[in-house]
Amino acid sequence: MPAEPAAQQRAVAALLVALLSLTGVLALGAPQRGVFLVGYALLAGVVAMWLAVTAQVRARRGRTARPHGSAAATAIAGVGILLSLVLLLAFIMLGRQMSAYGRCLSEAGTSAAQQACQVQFTRAVNKEISALQAAEKG
Repeated sequence: MPAEPAAQQRAVAALLVALLSLTGVLALGAPQRGVFLVGYALLAGVVAMWLAVTAQVRARRGRTARPHGSAAATAIAGVGILLSLVLLLAFIMLGRQMSAYGRCLSEAGTSAAQQACQVQFTRAVNKEISALQAAEKG
């Protein structure tokens, strides 16, 4: 039996929301707004996962075919959730460095100044990672 229309529509919605989640993560550009974009991507990924899983459960309960796109939506939503969580953790761990980087970039008028901002950010992140590794060892 083919998938029931309601489950198929839910699967299509899940696929579209999952793609929005992944796009939100991959479109991360400005560090100042990044945490909001990552939060949105995480929320969209969770909603997409819920939609996809419930579409599959409805199909299983109704003994109909799995809705087209539900497996892809589940996989894409999973990737979006995973990337969002990793980036959210990075924002939590490196919030000060990313904020300073964003301010530096907004004040940088030349490409040389932007390059200097990137070097400063890289040094700050390496310093933070070294501090975390030292705390872990001792």
